[in-house]
Amino acid sequence: MPPSWLRGGHRQSVLSSLPPRRGRVLARSADLRAAAAAEVIDCGEGVSLLAQRSRVPAADPSAADPPLLVLLHGWEGSADSLYVLSLGAAAFRAGWDVLRLNFRDHGPSHHLNRGIFHSCRLDEVVGALLAVRGASGTRRIALAGFSLGGNFALRVGAHPRAREVGLSRILAVCPVLDPAVTLRCLEEGPAIYRHYFLRKWRRSLRAKQQAWPGDYDFRDLLGARSLTAMTATMVEAYTDFASLEAYLAGYALTGARLAGLQVESLLLTSSDDPLIPDAQLPAVSRADGLEICLTRFGGHCGFLKDLSGPSWLDGVALNWLLAPPPA
Repeated sequence: MPPSWLRGGHRQSVLSSLPPRRGRVLARSADLRAAAAAEVIDCGEGVSLLAQRSRVPAADPSAADPPLLVLLHGWEGSADSLYVLSLGAAAFRAGWDVLRLNFRDHGPSHHLNRGIFHSCRLDEVVGALLAVRGASGTRRIALAGFSLGGNFALRVGAHPRAREVGLSRILAVCPVLDPAVTLRCLEEGPAIYRHYFLRKWRRSLRAKQQAWPGDYDFRDLLGARSLTAMTATMVEAYTDFASLEAYLAGYALTGARLAGLQVESLLLTSSDDPLIPDAQLPAVSRADGLEICLTRFGGHCGFLKDLSGPSWLDGVALNWLLAPPPA
């Protein structure tokens, strides 16, 4: 229950990343960022993803390895997105190692892979997590994702190789449920969201073209005037999907997509999220082990109590991730 001046989905969504909060999140995450080392993770099939890993200083070298939290950002975010840094800093202070994974073509990683990012590239994220598991022995690993990252996180939990990944818990914050609905919300809602993603996607495409100048000429994509037109052009030119509709359905969480969920998971979202309408929730398969928490306020990945301290989400997330697994 935020104070009255912070109530409303647009306020929560927009204020969560503006300068008044940015400086405070950067200050709280200073230890996390100072301990971070870049890693290029071999995901198999010739794909590499860039991550930032922060290890808790070992007070006792003979002690067991601390648990590991893997964080996934949203579309056109990065390992340095404020919501990632905020939760990562809270987990780091609580004694967790933290690995902040960049999706393909997010953060400074456009040079690593020739193919461009799209939201159905789930296998490479599973491959990254399998590599992390292989290097981590038997330690506890949890996964948390925001927006599109939350969508990826839940799909990881329903992937046929989920048991090999060996996650203890999954947290999905405001995950994209039906991409077609979210795309419509972006197109028909306040222009601030549409312009934000158009600007960031175009910047990312220019970085990709610069990294692979002999492979890409994105003039058609960059010239599209809407997110729908850009996405349709991307699907036709750079994927094997037969249509925009088939592509969007390819990463939807609605229907039976989560029926095979193999990891204890929490889907946390808000009724005032301007991009993920809660009317979609009944269309999500209620698999065993999936808990859904719907708050009245919070916006899209906001959940701000104020602009100075940690978000309400950070405390809830740690309580969920630290809880012992079910018997």
